[in-house]
Amino acid sequence: MTGVAGGGSSGGRKFRAVTALQRHVVNPLSRRMPGQVLLETTGRKSGVARRTPVGGRRIGQRFWLVSEHGTRSQYVRNIQADPRVRVRESGRWHTGTAHLLPEDDTRARLRTLPRLNSAVVRAVGTELLTIRVDLDAGPDEKAG
Repeated sequence: MTGVAGGGSSGGRKFRAVTALQRHVVNPLSRRMPGQVLLETTGRKSGVARRTPVGGRRIGQRFWLVSEHGTRSQYVRNIQADPRVRVRESGRWHTGTAHLLPEDDTRARLRTLPRLNSAVVRAVGTELLTIRVDLDAGPDEKAG
């Protein structure tokens, strides 16, 4: 969840502060935690795999999450450029296709997702956006 955007408004300041904290402290630590769910996108400019710690929940063959900064999040911009993603959950990678759902009720969606992460998303979010990943059948066994 990187990227600096926003103007001089308090919303812009909040966005810059939150993304700086995430980029330099939270995400590097979270990526190393064995139980952390990761969303892997392909960098829209670099073509390099980008891994972002996320909170969400798998329901059947779908993985649901809410981005706290919506289309201002770098991983969301990567999804817009290439919706093919991987999700690491319980130590296993799963490939799928991500869909941005701006019409979804993000507050209601957060009530169905892990409680702690949802509380953080509500507290620091500036532009909530639901994302659904339709997972392919079977796990992706590539190392990573």
